Amino acid sequence: MQEELLINNALERLEALTGIKAYLEENQDNGLDALIHFTHENRKYNAFIEAKKEIRGHQLPEIEALKKQQPNLLIVAETIFPKIKQVLKEQEINYLETNGNLFIKDKGLFMLIEGQVTKNTEKVKTGRAFTKTGLRLIFHFLINEKLVNQTYREMAANTGVGFGNINIIITDLKEQGYIIPRDKQNYLLDKKKDLLDKWIIGYEQKLKPNLHIGNFRFINEKNFPNWKKVELRPDRTWWGGEPGADLLTNYLQPGKFTLFTIEKRAELMMQYKMLPDAKGNIEVYQKFWNDKLGNATVPPLLIYVDLMLTGEPRCIETAKKIWDEKLEGKF
Repeated sequence: MQEELLINNALERLEALTGIKAYLEENQDNGLDALIHFTHENRKYNAFIEAKKEIRGHQLPEIEALKKQQPNLLIVAETIFPKIKQVLKEQEINYLETNGNLFIKDKGLFMLIEGQVTKNTEKVKTGRAFTKTGLRLIFHFLINEKLVNQTYREMAANTGVGFGNINIIITDLKEQGYIIPRDKQNYLLDKKKDLLDKWIIGYEQKLKPNLHIGNFRFINEKNFPNWKKVELRPDRTWWGGEPGADLLTNYLQPGKFTLFTIEKRAELMMQYKMLPDAKGNIEVYQKFWNDKLGNATVPPLLIYVDLMLTGEPRCIETAKKIWDEKLEGKF
C-alpha cells in the first residue's frame, strides 16, 4: 500500500535525523491512515496520520476540514511545496515529509526541521488521458458530464479535441475507472473528486504553462482599481482567477488579473490598452475549452482551481465560497 510505504519512509528518516523512535498503529476507524505516538524531551506526542503523495493548494480545504474533525492531525507527505508549508504552519497543522522536514507544535512541544532535500522518486504514471490534449477533454467532461455519452464525432465537434485522440483518452479513462457504465447504452463519470484532483495537478504542471500568452500591465495605472470598467469583447476574452472570483462572489479584491482569450497579442494590447511586461500583474492565457460563455467570466470550476493553486489564504477562502455555492453538488 502506497500510504504505508510513505509513512514508514518518513518515520525512518525522522529516526535517522532525531533519534526519535515513533510507534505506529494502523487501520483506524476514523478513516485516517494511522495513529502515531512518540516521546521527545519528556513530552508525549500522539497524532492521527493522513498520508498523501504530495500536498498542493487545492487540497488545503480538505486538510483544514480534517484538522477540525481531528485536532491531533499529522500530515505525512513525500512533497509539500513551500507556500503550502507556510499555510500549514499558520493554521498550526503539523506535517512530516519523507525527507525529514518537520513541523510539530503541540501542547508545549515544538519541533521544526527544514532544508532536507527530497531524493528523486519515480513519477507516477497517469496514463494517456492526462496528456495536454486529454486534460482539455477531461475539463469539458467536468463542466458538462453529458458529453461522455456523445459519439466521438460529436465530442470532437463540441470540444475541439481531435477525433483521433478521443478514443485513446476515453479508453484510458475507462481503464482507470473514471468512466463507467450506467446501463447498456449510457456512461457516467465516477470518482469525480479524484478525477478533479488529478486534473488539477495535470493542469498546473502541463496544460496551463503551455497556454500562457504572456504578462501585461495597463498603460494607464488608473485602470488597475477600475478594472471592472474595462469592456471585454464578448465571446473573445474572459476574466478568470481573482477578477473572475470577484465578479462571481463580490468577495475578493483582485491583486492579480487573469484573462483567458482567443484574441491575438496585438489585439489585446490595442483593445485593452495593455503593454507586455514580464513582471506585469495581468496574466493572459489561451482559452482551451470550446463552449460559448454568456458572461464575462470563465467557468466557475476554472476560477476555483486557479484560486486554489495560488496557495494564498485570501484566494483559498474565496475558492471555498465558490465551491460551496456553485460546485459542491456536482462532485
